[in-house]
Amino acid sequence: MFIQSLIKCIDNLSEWIGKLMAWFAVAVVVLMALIVILRYGFNIGSIALQESVIYLHSAVFLLGAGYTLKHNEHVRVDLFYNQFNVKQKAWVNLLGSLLLLIPVAVFILVMSGSFVLDSWQIMEGSNEAGGLPFIYILKSFIPAFCILLILQALSEAGKALLVITNTEQNKTDQGAHS
Repeated sequence: MFIQSLIKCIDNLSEWIGKLMAWFAVAVVVLMALIVILRYGFNIGSIALQESVIYLHSAVFLLGAGYTLKHNEHVRVDLFYNQFNVKQKAWVNLLGSLLLLIPVAVFILVMSGSFVLDSWQIMEGSNEAGGLPFIYILKSFIPAFCILLILQALSEAGKALLVITNTEQNKTDQGAHS
């Protein structure tokens, strides 16, 4: 079925990016340790190293958001959700994705467009002497975040729709009867 294939592709993309971001998180820790050792052990400071930590940290949170959503590890105001049955949860996930998450992500994507394009046009770099000349790449994480989040929200909405329509259950039942 097309929806299930699309869900699988999106989930695989989110999984791959999430694992890559895990390595970025390791790099953040290593770079922070290096910065501390250089500064306090050898009295050497590096703006470029400090900014690289900011870039990697931004990437982890912005590019890893789809992975976080896929694994249901995002922040959820959970007054009733835990008490719901599977179908009720699916309705919350479907409506939340379609009415809240996707519209907000599209809004951020649209509103960030000129901000990011302006940065690319001037190849914006750091204002700090010795800083990284890649602010435009850092700002590009914003639309990438939106796109990845929209894709994963569509995947989650598709999964919810399959649960609501019992398609996922029917597939499981057919597999058990084969």
